[in-house]
Amino acid sequence: MRPARGPWGGSSPFVVQLKHYLEARGYDVSFDLRKKVDVIVLIDPRDDLQLKSFGMEEIRAYKKTNPKVKILHRVNECDQRKDTKFMDELLKQANEVADHTVFIARWLLEYHSERWFNKNESHSVIYNGADPVVFHPIGSAIYDHRENFRLVTHHWSDNWLKGFDEYHKIDQAISSGELKGLELWIVGRWPSEIKWESARLFAPTHGKKLADILRSCHAYVTASRWEPCGMHHVEGAQCGLPLLYHKDGGGIVEAGERYGMSFGDENMVTVINSFREDYSKYRNRVLNNSPCGDRMVMEYTNRIQSLIANT
Repeated sequence: MRPARGPWGGSSPFVVQLKHYLEARGYDVSFDLRKKVDVIVLIDPRDDLQLKSFGMEEIRAYKKTNPKVKILHRVNECDQRKDTKFMDELLKQANEVADHTVFIARWLLEYHSERWFNKNESHSVIYNGADPVVFHPIGSAIYDHRENFRLVTHHWSDNWLKGFDEYHKIDQAISSGELKGLELWIVGRWPSEIKWESARLFAPTHGKKLADILRSCHAYVTASRWEPCGMHHVEGAQCGLPLLYHKDGGGIVEAGERYGMSFGDENMVTVINSFREDYSKYRNRVLNNSPCGDRMVMEYTNRIQSLIANT
């Protein structure tokens, strides 16, 4: 998978970070199989992605003629995430060639182990992190309980399971006056049938421009369901934003338990007001427990190094 230009989902920032980290440590990173490679990092087994120059057929053929090549499979998807019916089986088939499997959250490991993955096989869990050069808390807004409390979320997908039902409820509660002193910022894409009433809207963006928007807010909200892990809330946390997250958030819950408050069946207005009241506590937690892209790519590099050493 090649890095994408412009706003893209979580796999592309991962590729960029890992490529830069490996090259800075003397590794040669390529995006084709024209020359001999020691390790193939398998990210997505689908054949229809724009960013790929080879797929599972080429990987299997390469492994057949180069049996010493090692394959690290990064599992970052599941069917439950977007209510699809093909992804779990595709991952299972792709994983047959893997020498080591990395799941991007403990929740995702348990999900797939209930369906097809054998925990006796070589595997690890490495949680997502964003580029700390871009996504950091320096200069981020600090809520003083006098100005409006600014909640932000961003998504590149307009799938309803990203949480747009809950964001719309927040928007309506602000518009009706039920939630006072609150702003909701929406960055990216959303279902076309939603008619926002009070939310401040931003087109899809990425990099420093996105980070500056995040740092202008006080907290991050995600109502995404059954997310394998995601990058959106990670980028928010690294910008110093504590997390308001859905109890059915999948891998997001693992982060939220460290520096956020969950919601689900409770009254959203009550939850947000309580979260706002305890903002300082959650702000300190996110600054002390934030994810980090450097930590993530270091762990991947350690796995790659071990695979090569054991060839």
